[in-house]
Amino acid sequence: MLTNNLDPIVSIATAPGRGAVGIVRVSAASDTFNDYVRALLGKPLQARVATYCPFPDVLGEAIDHGLAISFVAPHSYTGESVLELQAHGGPAVLQLLVQRCLEVAQQQVGGQLLLPNLRLAQPGEFTQRAFLNGKMDLAQAEAVADLIDASTAQAVRSAARSLSGAFSHAVADLREHLVTLRMLVESTLDFPEEEIDFLQQADASGQLARLQAQLQQVMHQTQQGVLLREGITVVIAGQPNAGKSSLLNALAGAELAIVTPIAGTTRDVVAQTIQINGVPLHILDTAGLRDSTDEVEQIGIAKAWEEIQKADAVLFVYDASQAHNQPAQEANVALRQRLPSGVPVLSVWNKSDIASHGAALGNDHAQVVLSAKTGAGLAHLRDTLLKWAGWDTPTEGLYMARKRHVVALDNVSTHLQAASVWLDEHTGDHLDLLAEELRLAQVSLGDITGEFSADDLLGEIFSRFCIGK
Repeated sequence: MLTNNLDPIVSIATAPGRGAVGIVRVSAASDTFNDYVRALLGKPLQARVATYCPFPDVLGEAIDHGLAISFVAPHSYTGESVLELQAHGGPAVLQLLVQRCLEVAQQQVGGQLLLPNLRLAQPGEFTQRAFLNGKMDLAQAEAVADLIDASTAQAVRSAARSLSGAFSHAVADLREHLVTLRMLVESTLDFPEEEIDFLQQADASGQLARLQAQLQQVMHQTQQGVLLREGITVVIAGQPNAGKSSLLNALAGAELAIVTPIAGTTRDVVAQTIQINGVPLHILDTAGLRDSTDEVEQIGIAKAWEEIQKADAVLFVYDASQAHNQPAQEANVALRQRLPSGVPVLSVWNKSDIASHGAALGNDHAQVVLSAKTGAGLAHLRDTLLKWAGWDTPTEGLYMARKRHVVALDNVSTHLQAASVWLDEHTGDHLDLLAEELRLAQVSLGDITGEFSADDLLGEIFSRFCIGK
């Protein structure tokens, strides 16, 4: 995302398509901004006051009538001077307003262009300006996109908390304690001739232990936030006619997959995202695992194995009415052998409504007995999936987070563990290493809020914004 961050920018700030209201936004750090607004609208605006007026074209005829609001820097979303034109939400109307904004920028006052280099904004660039101008940190900027994408009430609340700075404050508190500890180490290194043991006197070991405990709490909350945002991918696997497609339909509450008594009906992957207590679960129904001479079915089975090996968890479905199905048991063993380590497999015994009473249903410690047809046992399956995902009972203090945040906090934890080892040694050479580990931990914390983030990371993050530029 290579752009000039000093250029004035303009764009439609509402979602594509038709709507009752659409917004065109202009942001600029320019002394001529008020002159630009006057030239565009034919009148000055009072800051932060909505004014109903016509939006004239080059001939003075109204393109539309709507509300115009001017925000004077730094009291705006981007930290620059901002003009918002709230018009009717037709695509043609909004495009005409954008074009008019670009035309007026080329007018001159006193031999000077009103807004030189005004250009269309890149995706996410308004929020990027807000970050660069100190209106929000990187974690808050990411929360803008999360709030827009939120699909459940819990996700909305959590993204709003991140946007308000809850996650950033937790990181800042960690950083403050880390800096204090680092200062103690630096003092000991700077004054080696002093008889005072700064580290022992200030209980540096206790401070580090408390910092690690605090970090663990933040890491747990962050992992919950990632789960709420991204969910987990669950693949339904098993033998043909075990009821895999029926289970997908039952979990989704809709007839998504074709269900017939004919073995091998499912040839392709059928995917659906469902919500369980606000947590998204991406469920994939796959072709039955068996040896087949049918070329099309073979392709479907190959796709099934591809999805299984990428899954966060696998539901292996058995037909409970055939509890001693040896091919199914062998397929389960083969599946577990091919899965990456750490991917859980839950044995799901389906068709309990027609199974013989007292039938042996296997001895897996992780198994659920249910009927996709009647719904019996589905609630237990949903609870088990949430438990597998690591989901705790949601609290009001939960904030939205991302995988990169988890990686950064893992790095902090690693550096603090190393720091604990060097602190125990308590010699001059080891204190240098201790100070370096604390510095690296501080850098990892800074990556979360953007304090030390590289330009390519910032460009990648903001270029993914697709709305609310």
